[in-house]
Amino acid sequence: MSAEPRDAPYPELKKTHTMAHVGRPFTDFKPPAAAPVWAVIEGLGRYHVLLAALELGVFEALDEAPDAGMTADELAGRLDIPALHLESLLDSVVALGLLDRVVDHFKLNDAARRYLLVDGAASMAGLIPVAPGPHENWTRLAGTVRSGRPATPIDDDPAAFYVPLVEGTFTTMWRCATRADFRMRYSALAAPRILDLGAGGAPWSIAMLQACADGRATVNDLDGVIDVARRKTAEHGVADRCEFRPGDFHTIPIEDGAYDIVVLGHVCRTEGPDGAQHLVERAYAALRPEGRVVLADYFIGPNHKTNPHAVLMGMTMMASTVNGFGVTTDAASAWLRDAGFEAIRLIEPIGFQFAYVASKPRD
Repeated sequence: MSAEPRDAPYPELKKTHTMAHVGRPFTDFKPPAAAPVWAVIEGLGRYHVLLAALELGVFEALDEAPDAGMTADELAGRLDIPALHLESLLDSVVALGLLDRVVDHFKLNDAARRYLLVDGAASMAGLIPVAPGPHENWTRLAGTVRSGRPATPIDDDPAAFYVPLVEGTFTTMWRCATRADFRMRYSALAAPRILDLGAGGAPWSIAMLQACADGRATVNDLDGVIDVARRKTAEHGVADRCEFRPGDFHTIPIEDGAYDIVVLGHVCRTEGPDGAQHLVERAYAALRPEGRVVLADYFIGPNHKTNPHAVLMGMTMMASTVNGFGVTTDAASAWLRDAGFEAIRLIEPIGFQFAYVASKPRD
């Protein structure tokens, strides 16, 4: 009677197809681990664990705790929720590496203090609920792929989605824009004129105006969204040097040859290839000779595995917008070259935040 092929119930832990079993030392192999599959399965739960902790005010409450932290019972009393359920949630956040547990006390770690407090130095607390786009669109992803269009695109009511998004992303984008000065030295410009298309909360305009006391900015975004830019520029003391120009960035009037810097900050990936190319061409026309464009986005390189964040951001666009897809480095550089830009270079002001900087030639 011939033996049935053998396989281990846990191939990640041991090999069964070894010389000891089959007598062929040169055909020894080990099946691939299931860890990548489990990581995907757990991804939904991981996200909602963090979302629940933010919604319940866990991080803000622990920020007020003594240095030793708080027990689940103490924190449950503070938040007025059941201790047993809260402890399970807290342990899950610990497993994600976003809290520390010492015996029975929970406390903030450095990552939570920096990114998950509302007033953290690089707070992402407002970004996390909105970053994936409308959650229901992900449950309909197969239908979107079949039809070539999301059932409920954010294009139908852009202000409803983009207002919380640009508020949530402001801190990260402002940090990126501020540190971009180390790579492009916009602070060396004398009285620059800045055009910020699809500005959101205007983090790039704010950073540049803070660095250039005599600079002025024309700030554009859709009606409803541009109110965030008005508020943020006022909070940072630069609103008096801004002109606000609401409307569609494809059609609003823009002066030719009038600007030193044009910013296209995370807008091209929503527009599709033709729309993105049109924006780059508008930027070129708006710039003075030797003026520069800043095209910031999440760019997908030739090896898609090296920047999964950019690849998945492209999928986020596809899941929730009519024209949105990921932007490859080849596509972005081609848009810039075809429009006439030169001295094209890619900078990374902060981790995972990239921008192309390119110049309009002299006359």
